[in-house]
Amino acid sequence: MISSRARCFIVLMFVVGLNLRPAMSSVAPLLTRLQETAGLSPAAAGVLTTLPVLFLGLAAPLAPLLGQRIGSERALSLALVLLAGGLMVRVLPLPGVLYLGSAMAGSAIGIAGTLLPALVKREVPRSADLLTGLYTMALCLGGALGAGLSVPLMQWLGSWQLSLISWSLLAITALVLWVGFAPTAPLRQGPVPARLPLSSLLGQPLTWQVMLFMGIQSSMAYIVFGWLPTLLVERGYSEADAGWTMAVSIMCQLASALSAPWFARLYKDQRPALLVVLAFTALGLALLLIAPLRWQWPGAALLGLGQGGSFSLALSLLVLRTANERLAGQLSGLVQGGGYTIAALGPFGVGLMLQTGATTQHIAWLLIGLIGICCGFALLAGRKRQLDDQSGQLQVHHQ
Repeated sequence: MISSRARCFIVLMFVVGLNLRPAMSSVAPLLTRLQETAGLSPAAAGVLTTLPVLFLGLAAPLAPLLGQRIGSERALSLALVLLAGGLMVRVLPLPGVLYLGSAMAGSAIGIAGTLLPALVKREVPRSADLLTGLYTMALCLGGALGAGLSVPLMQWLGSWQLSLISWSLLAITALVLWVGFAPTAPLRQGPVPARLPLSSLLGQPLTWQVMLFMGIQSSMAYIVFGWLPTLLVERGYSEADAGWTMAVSIMCQLASALSAPWFARLYKDQRPALLVVLAFTALGLALLLIAPLRWQWPGAALLGLGQGGSFSLALSLLVLRTANERLAGQLSGLVQGGGYTIAALGPFGVGLMLQTGATTQHIAWLLIGLIGICCGFALLAGRKRQLDDQSGQLQVHHQ
């Protein structure tokens, strides 16, 4: 029977999760408009889509240190304050603030997104993988809302600035609820174990396998967040139709985000599930960016199912590959920090490719090739093993 404390945490986790994607997905459908009104070149637009992901990666390793210093609950509150501030700052009529606000929002998302898997491990340890699926579902829903509502909000409110700043209201709501109802950390019995040095985690191949899987699949996700509508417009879609195609794709992520961890439990480890979701992602990209336009909706659905499942399973690996909350937090910070820094190269690379005249088809084939590489890391990271430090040394236990 689930406790009232756990139920409260699950609701708060979902509300916070809703806020961790609109800062990025709300920009993509307006990118063509931003290039026209703000005079952004494709490379400058690539920087704009890359900044949140880059700062997400740079901030993620700081989250466990911040959580240790002031407590995970207060650190998450601070992240939500930073997120709301970034969403407000980026629309001010001052030079450079669009980039500054995007960097602030990315940093906030990196801190919050790193703290939550460790909190899940602490609050609901026996169902941490399934709860991670629910958390991923919240991320996907937030991303879908950002993508689908950006253009309608711009039309309704009268400017892209008001459309973008409206997402700060959602962050403020989450902050108020979190401050009011967040569960406090249970009192520890006995001495607090020392944190492992970073070199111990970096010395384990398993850490790198999970990190590289996380990085490549996240790169696909942020390329879609940052560039899919623009690439679809290049193929002949209208601006609104391209935004809705991305929104439908992200909505389809909801189903696989929740179901992928259940599906993975049918097998002795996560490898079959990881390969299935990566195959869906590759096929979806091919249908949207290479196949005739009539394959728009099957392509959007397959891409969404693949990406929702990939991200859900990537986050599940953080809790399944660690023996306790402390290690989950450390691995989360390291893997998400390194993974998202790798992922930041994706949107920037697409911007450079477009500037040098690459076609949508060329970009699609490059992405499918990267997914093939990601399959190799999935086969390694998906094996049933776990990092444990009970002996005072970091070891890998074969489960």
